[in-house]
Amino acid sequence: MFSAKLAVLSCLTSIVFVPAFAAGSEPFNVQPNDAYAGAFDDVKVPVVLGVMSRCSDAVLCETIFDRVIERVGDKVDLSLTFVGELNASEPDFGVTCKHGPIECAGNVHELCAIKYAPTQRWWSFVQCLNFKGKDEIGKPETALQCAKATELDWANSGVGACAGRDGSGKGDEGVRLLQQSVAVTREMGIEKSCTVVINGKQVCVHDREWKNCEGGHTPKDFIRQIEEEYNKLNQ
Repeated sequence: MFSAKLAVLSCLTSIVFVPAFAAGSEPFNVQPNDAYAGAFDDVKVPVVLGVMSRCSDAVLCETIFDRVIERVGDKVDLSLTFVGELNASEPDFGVTCKHGPIECAGNVHELCAIKYAPTQRWWSFVQCLNFKGKDEIGKPETALQCAKATELDWANSGVGACAGRDGSGKGDEGVRLLQQSVAVTREMGIEKSCTVVINGKQVCVHDREWKNCEGGHTPKDFIRQIEEEYNKLNQ
C-alpha cells in the first residue's frame, strides 16, 4: 500500500513506490490528463488540499491524507493548491510566500512534479520532501534527492525543465504555475494551510488545530466523506 511508511523507506533507501492509484482528470490546469490510468469510466471525487510547502499544518494534513489515499486512492482526483499572495515586485516568483522565497521554490517543485509525473510518483515525492523536514523543503538538494529516491525523472520527464534543472525552483514554467495556483487558491476562498476541499466544499481546516470540521478530521472521517461523494457522483 501507498503510505507514509513507504515514503520514509523510499527516502532512506531509494526503493521504488508502486501505490494503487487510478484514473483522474486535470484540475486547475496542473494535473496532467494521463496522471491516472484506470479502467473504468466512473467519476472521481475532486480532493484539493490548500497548502504551503513549508507549513507544519500542511505536512500534518498530507500525512493524514496518505492514509486516506491508501483506502480510496482509486476514487479521488487529488491535487494541491498553494496559499500565497501575488506580488509583482517579488523578483523571482511574483508571489509572496509566508515562509519566504524558499517556500515559493518548494511550492514550484511540487507543482512541477504534479504536472509532469504520475500521481503515485508526485505524491511519493511530496511525502519524501515532508520526511526530510519542513525546513529542508525548497532547497535544491532536497528536491533532487527526493526525485532520485522516488525515481521521479528530474532530467527527462519535464519536471526539471519546469522547476529549474538545478533544483532552484525558478524555472519559468514553474513560476507561472505558482502564480496560477495562488490565483486559483484565492478564487476558491482558501486562506489557511491546510484546507481540505472535497468535491468543491471546504470540509476541514488545520491551522494549529482542527477547525470547521463538521464531518470529522481523522482518516476514517475523510474516507467516509469521500465514499459518500463518490456514491453521489456515480449513482
